[in-house]
Amino acid sequence: MSQLDYLLIGHITRDLTPHGDEPGGTVTYSGRAALALGYHTAVLTSYAPDFTGMGVLAGLTVHNVLSAATTTFENVYTPHGRVQTVHATAATLTPDHLPAAWGEPAIIHLAPVVHEVDYSFIDHFIDYFPGSLVCLTPQGWLREWGSDGRVHPREWPEAQAILSRADVVVLSQEDLPDIATLWQYWEWCKLLVLTGGPKGCLVLQGETAVRIPTISITQVDPTGAGDIFATAYFINYHQTRDALAAAHFANVIAAHSVTQSGIEIVTEAVRMAAENYEIGD
Repeated sequence: MSQLDYLLIGHITRDLTPHGDEPGGTVTYSGRAALALGYHTAVLTSYAPDFTGMGVLAGLTVHNVLSAATTTFENVYTPHGRVQTVHATAATLTPDHLPAAWGEPAIIHLAPVVHEVDYSFIDHFIDYFPGSLVCLTPQGWLREWGSDGRVHPREWPEAQAILSRADVVVLSQEDLPDIATLWQYWEWCKLLVLTGGPKGCLVLQGETAVRIPTISITQVDPTGAGDIFATAYFINYHQTRDALAAAHFANVIAAHSVTQSGIEIVTEAVRMAAENYEIGD
C-alpha cells in the first residue's frame, strides 16, 4: 500500500430518515472530504453484512470489522431541539484491528459516534506512530443512552487523559454541557477548536482564544458540515502548523459544503472550494 495520508477510525452509520435509510457517521463526511482535498484516505470501521451504504465511501480504502449489527441512529427534530435515538451498535474498534500494511499515516482522526473507538488507540499511536498528527472529534465519547436508546449528554471522566495527549481537538458548542466544561477542556488540550456554525469558530491554544468568523452564504443543508470542518482543519494545520490559518481555511470549506445537499454534490463543492481558496478569503 502506498503512503497513507489520512486515517479515520469510527463507525459508519445507518441513519433512519423520513426519506429512507442513509449512510452517515463522521467517517462518511470526513472521509469523503479528505479524499476531495487530495489525501489518500483509509477508514477502519465496523458494520453488518447486510449494510448497503458502503458505496458512499467509494475511493477510500476501507477495513471492516465484521459485526452482527450496524450502528443505527434516528434523529427527530422538534420545536425543543433534536431527539436522537440509538437503535443498534456495531463492534468496538481496537488497535488489533489495524491492518499492518497501512503503516504510519500523516494524520490520524479518531471519530467515535457511540464509544466505539477504544481509548487504547491513543497510547498505540503515540508509541508506534510518533510522526503522525493525532486528531480527535470526541462527540461519541460525550453521549450516553439507556434501554430506550434515547441519547443524552454524559460526563466524560477520561477526558483529561485523552484530550491532553491529542495534538488537535475539534468540538461543536453543542457537544458541551456548560461553559465550565469548555474552560476545563481548554486547559487540557494542546489545541482546541470550538465550532459554532454560522458564527465561525473559536481557536483556543495556550493562553490565547481567537474567534475566527466565517463567510456569509445561503445554507441549504448543514448535514456533515462539522465533520467536513474538522477534516479541513486537520489537513490545513498539518500542512501549515498555523492554528489560525487552518481555521480560516476550514470555515470556508465548511461554509461551501452547506450550500449543497447530497454527499456527492457536497463533496464536489468541497473540492472546488479548496481549489479556488485564497488566503484572505
